[in-house]
Amino acid sequence: MKLISWNVNGLRACLQKGFLDFFREAEADVFCLQETKLQADQHDLELPGYFQYWNYADKKGYSGTALFTKKEPLNVTYGIGVEEHDHEGRVITAEFEDHYLVTVYTPNSQRELARLDYRMRWEEAFLSYICTLEQKKPVIYCGDLNVAHEEIDLKNPKTNHQNAGFTDQERACFTKVMQSGFVDSFRYFYPDRKDVYSWWSYMFKAREKNAGWRIDYFVVSEKLKEKMKDAKIHTAVMGSDHCPVELDIEL
Repeated sequence: MKLISWNVNGLRACLQKGFLDFFREAEADVFCLQETKLQADQHDLELPGYFQYWNYADKKGYSGTALFTKKEPLNVTYGIGVEEHDHEGRVITAEFEDHYLVTVYTPNSQRELARLDYRMRWEEAFLSYICTLEQKKPVIYCGDLNVAHEEIDLKNPKTNHQNAGFTDQERACFTKVMQSGFVDSFRYFYPDRKDVYSWWSYMFKAREKNAGWRIDYFVVSEKLKEKMKDAKIHTAVMGSDHCPVELDIEL
């Protein structure tokens, strides 16, 4: 199976920048989106052969996720069942026969870490959520997790230390996920690969200089790690300030 995840940073804009070209070329079994930034009445996307599931933020033009799958899930749920966290359209969970697939757009801690306290509450609640799922079936979750886990995961770790996405607190939360029975698929295959990123600022010609961050992931239950075949980051695909990431797995 080929699974793709992409923070499109506004799907309507990305559609004007080649989204469907990549979508058709990829022919993924499952395609997950984050930061769709639209409401139900703002799109009429036709994707023949795919079941579509959308989670919209209460606030217009903000956040939002989508999941497109060739195989119909047994069940689909929206959010994580915690009132504080379920108004921004950040999570969709699809249940299949032998696993759960979750697309997630993790909250950004924002400038001057204005939302770091909220982010910490989110991290605790989300980890509890995926661990609860994992007790029933193995879990694959993917998306923009808004954290570069280690120094190898961003171009300028020293100057970005304690900036949003590279705080000690956020990195510790991701470490806790790894310690809870999950695997970072890209680092599983490529533990030492440098200079491969999934997000670049629109400022200072960051993408041209490859001054990026790896903040988009496929995280997989350890029970499934032997079934993983490869993990890819499609750095050449344009259309957003993020690029798509991929997991190839036998399920």
